[in-house]
Amino acid sequence: MYTVVGLGNPGPKYAGTRHSIGHMVIDVLAQRLNTRLSLHKQTQTQSTAVRVGVRPGEPGEQVVLGMSTGYMNTSGGPVTSLMSYYNGEVENLIVIHDELDLPFGTLKLKRGGGEGGHNGLKSISQSSGTKNYIRLRCGIGRPPGRQDPADFVLSQFSAAERKELGVMLEIAADAVIDIIELGLEKATMRLHTAS
Repeated sequence: MYTVVGLGNPGPKYAGTRHSIGHMVIDVLAQRLNTRLSLHKQTQTQSTAVRVGVRPGEPGEQVVLGMSTGYMNTSGGPVTSLMSYYNGEVENLIVIHDELDLPFGTLKLKRGGGEGGHNGLKSISQSSGTKNYIRLRCGIGRPPGRQDPADFVLSQFSAAERKELGVMLEIAADAVIDIIELGLEKATMRLHTAS
């Protein structure tokens, strides 16, 4: 079973901002898998459980899609609660997040590593007691000029970026499905070869 979590901030004020790209990927996955997230008060998430990779005669892999109903820097509690509720293992946790250190549109997969100053990842590492989960890093690039990175991540995508964003979200959703169906190693090869 996989737990797939998109990081972001709640509410319309933050919808569509760079910091909430994880939420956008979850929305694409939910649409693609013909499911809807609903409020799960017990875990403080919007979440749903679906089957992925269903072949005739096979039940497919159970996958939980979710996003915290709280702010980015408190993601850890809801994420670990969601995993615990569905008896998920941290090794099968996929966290989708924005990445300042990658150019806009670049996607990278990796297991473990540092948090690079990302408060959502820090919170998850603290709550789960490990950094050994899978990250899908969605490049948003560096802020222009002297703009504060904290302001940059909370800003909307530029008009030029918005033209490319849809494709990026679809490729990110493909990468998540590939992890579930092919495993991390093959999914990583496929993603990194294509980009």
